[in-house]
Amino acid sequence: MSNAAIYFVDRHVAEGRGDKLAFREAVTGRSLSYGALATQSDQVAGALAAIGMRREERLALLVLDQIEFPVLFWGALKAGVVPVPLNTLLATPVYAAILKDSRARALVVSDALWDVVAPALDTLPHIETVIVIGDAPDGAQPYDAFIAQGTPVTAPFDASDDDAAFWLYSSGSTGAPKGVVHVHGALRATADTYGAQVLGVRAEDVVFSAAKFFFAYGLGNSMTFPMSVGATSVIYGGRPTPDVMVDTLAAERPTIFCGVPTLYAAMVAHLDAHGVPEDVPLRLCISAGEALPEDVGLRWRAHFGVDILDGVGSTEMLHIFLSNAPGDVVYGTSGIPVPGYDMRLVDDDGADVPLGEIGELVVNGASAAACYWNKRDKSRATFEGVWTHTGDKYEQRDDGRYIYCGRTDDMFKVSGIWVSPFEVEQAIVSHPAVLECAVVAAQDDDGLDKPKAFVVLQGKKPDGFDAALKAHVQDRVGKWKYPRWIDCVDTLPKTATGKIQRFKLREVT
Repeated sequence: MSNAAIYFVDRHVAEGRGDKLAFREAVTGRSLSYGALATQSDQVAGALAAIGMRREERLALLVLDQIEFPVLFWGALKAGVVPVPLNTLLATPVYAAILKDSRARALVVSDALWDVVAPALDTLPHIETVIVIGDAPDGAQPYDAFIAQGTPVTAPFDASDDDAAFWLYSSGSTGAPKGVVHVHGALRATADTYGAQVLGVRAEDVVFSAAKFFFAYGLGNSMTFPMSVGATSVIYGGRPTPDVMVDTLAAERPTIFCGVPTLYAAMVAHLDAHGVPEDVPLRLCISAGEALPEDVGLRWRAHFGVDILDGVGSTEMLHIFLSNAPGDVVYGTSGIPVPGYDMRLVDDDGADVPLGEIGELVVNGASAAACYWNKRDKSRATFEGVWTHTGDKYEQRDDGRYIYCGRTDDMFKVSGIWVSPFEVEQAIVSHPAVLECAVVAAQDDDGLDKPKAFVVLQGKKPDGFDAALKAHVQDRVGKWKYPRWIDCVDTLPKTATGKIQRFKLREVT
């Protein structure tokens, strides 16, 4: 039997770790042991059978990071039902589109999110059961009543490694979200590779991920990796603002912290202004979602004495497959392939590019998704045999390290030479007045592409800022790469997982 719930949940009870703390909610203090998780997920599996859910049917989870989430997720896997975690920060029309696309028969909602999804339900007749965690309105089942109505399962559904286990909808950094179908074996694959061989997660670790469960990165951080060794996860359901994240580090004292570059940059600025909390026993910090600027990593290390392991993953590959490693961190690079993954850089025709040239990164590893749901052409273009196209442009150095150059759609040429938006952005954010930025191509009066920068400042705009920033970039990355135009903005458009949506900035250039 290869049902992933056996390895990640029931095994710990069988091996005597039933009393070990699996999850603790920051702020509320609610907690869940491995034994309680096993029992409650058995109840969820029975409850799903009681409402008529069958094998491979979808259960949509619009659930905040709270202890009910892992109970529902693993309970669904035990029942053979496919959980579909949804981004908790979307608008009503997007939920309507995703729920229609997934054809979920049941939906579980945290009560704080009810008002945003409720208007969509009248347009979705295939959703037969709605369950609300917290105060349930008329027409919805209260969560406690839902899990109490069935007979707990005595054994998880007999799944194979290749059975569909769960879906994740891509974050939509370049367009509408796509349903990414993952199999049972993919969870163990990420735990045995990045979790064990790079992160080196231990049973005594306390892991805190600012990235949420609905995000592939957050799912691995908060569930797959700690649960592979019987460690503890701290979860927080609110918005991960820099002040709250610093306060949570101080209060919960994790040994591993998982963030994204945008959050790390904001936290560093907060720490610069307000100081560093004492006695935070961090031994590792990791980053993914976008490439980490070198300046942010160095400033974080100065504050906490630990490096941030910058890595690269994707919803399609489930977690990080290219990463820096403990004791082997070179800021400004994405590191080397995680053991268990093979990589190539290819040109537009699929041929390998020479060392030192820029190509699209394609990856081979056991955690790759099976397909995009209901998108055959896109699946065939992305999943090419054992290779998965990432859409990321990279350059490999002589020492084997990979340097991120940007998304395929973000790259552009200036004076006939490829320009990496990320390289220019790294130079810009190293200026002391800049908090974050994004660079896109814009056309000059001659119709030629040149860099344009959208900049979020740390405070008030300094006198002579534009000229100073252009000179700063020229000194760092080259005379032709500096931004010809600089727009100071309050915020940058991002996905809920922190990725900058450069395509939206290109639309306003």
